[in-house]
Amino acid sequence: MNLAEDVLHVPSPARIRSTIATITSPPDALRQAAVVHKALADPTRLRILQRLAEDDGTVTDLMRHVDLSQPLVSWHLRRLRAAGLVETRRQGRETICSLGREALLRFHAQELVLLGLEED
Repeated sequence: MNLAEDVLHVPSPARIRSTIATITSPPDALRQAAVVHKALADPTRLRILQRLAEDDGTVTDLMRHVDLSQPLVSWHLRRLRAAGLVETRRQGRETICSLGREALLRFHAQELVLLGLEED
């Protein structure tokens, strides 16, 4: 085996981190908290949530509010829906979005328990 073949068999740093993360995978509650925090970590998604806290809105309304294209707004909405922070429903050709208030309140309560600030 020559040096070039040896280099091909060395795992990348990303692969090593992924393997370690798999071995030491966090509990489901921590994983779900991370999903929500990642969804909240983007200013555009926070602006979308602020707008939906006022009232339900269509994707077109949200596009105007954040001044982004439909594909970008839809991408952000997918992240928010995956975290349970936004709910969507179809009404004819429009997609109506609403704030997942119950999910947001439930997440907040679970987070306080996870951090040990309140009891379950």
